[in-house]
Amino acid sequence: MRQKRLRKWTAVLLALVFAALCALSGCGGKQAAVSVDNAKWNTNYMYVFVHGLSGWGSYDDRYDKLPYWGMRTGDALTTLKAAGFDCYAASVDPQGSAWDRACELYAQLTGTRVDYGKAHSEKFVHKRYGEDYTGRGLIAKWSAKDKINLVGHSFGGATIRLFSELLANGSAAERAATDADDLSPLFAGGKADWIWSITALAAPHNGTSAYNVPHEQVDTLNAKQKLFSKLMGMGMSSGESGYPRASKDYADYDLKIGPAASLNKRVHVFDNVYYFSVPCSGTTKQADGTYYPDEKLTEPTMFNTAALMGRYTGTTKGGYEITKDWLENDGLVNTISATAPFTDPSRSFDPAKDDLSSVEPGVWQVLPTFRGDHMSIVGGLVYKVPVAAYYADLMSRINSL
Repeated sequence: MRQKRLRKWTAVLLALVFAALCALSGCGGKQAAVSVDNAKWNTNYMYVFVHGLSGWGSYDDRYDKLPYWGMRTGDALTTLKAAGFDCYAASVDPQGSAWDRACELYAQLTGTRVDYGKAHSEKFVHKRYGEDYTGRGLIAKWSAKDKINLVGHSFGGATIRLFSELLANGSAAERAATDADDLSPLFAGGKADWIWSITALAAPHNGTSAYNVPHEQVDTLNAKQKLFSKLMGMGMSSGESGYPRASKDYADYDLKIGPAASLNKRVHVFDNVYYFSVPCSGTTKQADGTYYPDEKLTEPTMFNTAALMGRYTGTTKGGYEITKDWLENDGLVNTISATAPFTDPSRSFDPAKDDLSSVEPGVWQVLPTFRGDHMSIVGGLVYKVPVAAYYADLMSRINSL
């Protein structure tokens, strides 16, 4: 009963936050048109965008009023489509684990019913099957010939990474627990060549120290900041959204540094897939070595968290040391964590200086840090940041590989 009440009030709260965002000089807008030179394109595979924590996609009614990809600057995907890109916005569980979200993404892309897996659903105490997308799949066709490019913001980055691992290698646990004729094709593996590229925007590849700052300090948020922070998932405890399930089957578990490190041991890069990562930063280094949020880059909803993360060092319960290298952040994710998984090969890549011929598959290409808070890379919640042109430039490079 308590969980039902919490979910009800959380839904009401998010509705109020959404209305407040719309009231901030109006919902949406219109992105300026972008032009691209497609003469250099070698491919034009579909782009599937996967939102982050507490986000939404095209299956959600709110997307038409406040598009996640573009926010208050207008739907970036509409602008990109007009420029010749084939783009789609997935809708996965706002608070769900990377596993559950990956399963939902697969069902949307294949137009099938969500199968979370027999072994997984029994272990984490929830129903095996979810929503049925039969007859309303996100894309028309998908195969090794008709590949896709995946773009994930924030926790969407972890989602698409685990998704690619399942496509390639499936799940041994699910194969062992499930009859062959009852097994989801996702868990069978063998589809590594169905993906052309993976792009992660402000993704907590290695977790975030936002969950390590002292709770009493987080309580310094004022009422307005707490309201907006709910939209971003900060402070939302397990059980407040979705169906009842074990506490380790939620995003707020996967986002912690220890669990993120465990996920990185299970997820690999593949030598037929191109990888790009864009870290963000809305903070500036101070004389004492700490980082403080820039008021022109960090909106009020994330200001306190950014300041706390910018001076927090310590050790996690699992023994991981959070050093000064973790201080720079975008208000929700540490900049160093958003560069690339520590377990994967990576290199700096500056499109303005580096030749595209130097880009190799199986290696994270870490682009220059995007100056802005965590939501700026998708258009901004308070501050308007047109992002369609930025996306178009990156996507054109991917199409030219």
